Amino acid sequence: MKLPVLAASMLLALGAASSAASSAASSAAAQAAAQTAAQPAGKPFIWENATVYFLLTDRFNNGDKANDRAYGRKDDAAKLRGFMGGDLAGITAKIKEGYFTDLGVNAIWLTPPVEQIHAATDEGTGKTYGFHGYWAKDFTTVDANLGTEADFRTFVDTAHAHGIRVILDVVMNHTGPVTKQDPVWPSSWVRTGPKCTYKDAPTTIDCTLVDNLPDILTNSNKNVALPPSLVAKWKKEGRYEREVKELDDFFKRTGYPRAPRFYLVKWHADWVRKYGVDGFRADTVKHTEPGVWKELKQEASLAYEEWKRANPAKRVGNLPFFMTSEVYGYSLNHGRSYDLGGGVKVDYLANGFDSMINFSMKTDAAEGYEKLFSHYSNVLHGPMKGYSILNYLSSHDDGSPFDPARLRPFESANKLMLAPGSAQIFYGDETARLLNIEGAEGDAKLRSFMNWDELAQNAQRDNYRVLDVREHWAKLGRFRAAHPAVGAGVHQMLASNPYTFKRTWEKDGVSDRVVVALDLPNDKAVPIPVAGVFNDGQTVRDWYSGKTAVVKNGKVDFGTPAPVALIAQD
Repeated sequence: MKLPVLAASMLLALGAASSAASSAASSAAAQAAAQTAAQPAGKPFIWENATVYFLLTDRFNNGDKANDRAYGRKDDAAKLRGFMGGDLAGITAKIKEGYFTDLGVNAIWLTPPVEQIHAATDEGTGKTYGFHGYWAKDFTTVDANLGTEADFRTFVDTAHAHGIRVILDVVMNHTGPVTKQDPVWPSSWVRTGPKCTYKDAPTTIDCTLVDNLPDILTNSNKNVALPPSLVAKWKKEGRYEREVKELDDFFKRTGYPRAPRFYLVKWHADWVRKYGVDGFRADTVKHTEPGVWKELKQEASLAYEEWKRANPAKRVGNLPFFMTSEVYGYSLNHGRSYDLGGGVKVDYLANGFDSMINFSMKTDAAEGYEKLFSHYSNVLHGPMKGYSILNYLSSHDDGSPFDPARLRPFESANKLMLAPGSAQIFYGDETARLLNIEGAEGDAKLRSFMNWDELAQNAQRDNYRVLDVREHWAKLGRFRAAHPAVGAGVHQMLASNPYTFKRTWEKDGVSDRVVVALDLPNDKAVPIPVAGVFNDGQTVRDWYSGKTAVVKNGKVDFGTPAPVALIAQD
């Protein structure tokens, strides 16, 4: 999460399918059916090919209007800087409707659901509340604006019942800002200066990201008592004794000192142990000591295996716990060595991470398809082999997204959903949600409420309709979900005109192969080369048009004009 200034740190319902999915989700048979739908070709889910839907819970869907104002918060924030009503119940409702499954989404990443500071900050851009989740007051409970712990459990269980994994955003670096209602934690827990200058490791780690954002002393091994404000809060809520007993048990089992970072390791791992969260997206990674994440990964992995053993009917597969890293500015081109300056280079993949968020995709996407795809494949199957990247074109805090005016949503889909690596859809990418809202400043522009109304009305833009954009994204997404070769396979171009490539993947005795053609003529069907991938006489299917055809003379012709062909043998 980038924080250039403190204040800036900031469908269609599927009708009958909604009630059917809702009633069936409770049965094991329905769970198996939903998982089959998420992987329709019978290929295994692998994180290297995941399609991750990233959303700000408060900005996605309002499922319970009764929780729109909690802790005395008011509707007095600057434009797009207050709570807007989205909640956990809203995400659950969209899962039940089939919204994510129809997009081919097999993982949902949501911003931290933990209780945020109660008051607003008041900086140059006006009042700002912690709607985004990165301003924690209490890491152990759900923010009441988003729902309850029961709502969170229902969300995770519903996602799992539909074959969707859950990635939780976690913060080890800082607490929320200090306000009259939200006192600073003791100096044994946090530093309040100096402000980071990002010249080297010390000026990136041993400092605060911005003014008034207390930095947790993750380098300390000294025993510390609980912050008095947290003790008072827990006593008022009647859970102090329980929380202290759990902490005592944790420190006795692990032998860790009662240092600040180990409290947070315990608190974050509890979300895994209690609810079955499948992975973490780690926030502000380069602003902590690298080894912190290995410690977190170890405890989260233990918690995950414990949860899976206790909940065999709820788990989705049996993969290990997953972690992806937000090292702001990291590029695929950095490989496994990120330079913090001052001669310090870090391999974050050796410190608990399975994946790195790829910040350069949004600029790399300006390249042509072949240059983009072949380069990514060469790196992922060379220096990065065994690990992956999470590509994105827009996000909650990147002010320079690809196609900021949403003029090229179809090209955006092609490049993100078909690039080697896993794909992160930022909520509304698939519906061309606008990213420059009049009256909003800084990161707030990127964080408007999900454009459900435009989707329902099939809004007309300059050269497209919103529903057509979403259907294009969905076709690519369902193809990805069915075929791990798309994101995880080795790329090779087959023809330049029409631009056609293949991806091939094999692991643990399972193989997959696909052929994709892009920018096809709109007015006529054309034969597509598939020689060396599919043999003459084989029947293949185009996931874009839904047509099948038989390979003849090394080519296949589906007889229907379509801008894209997504070819596989199912």
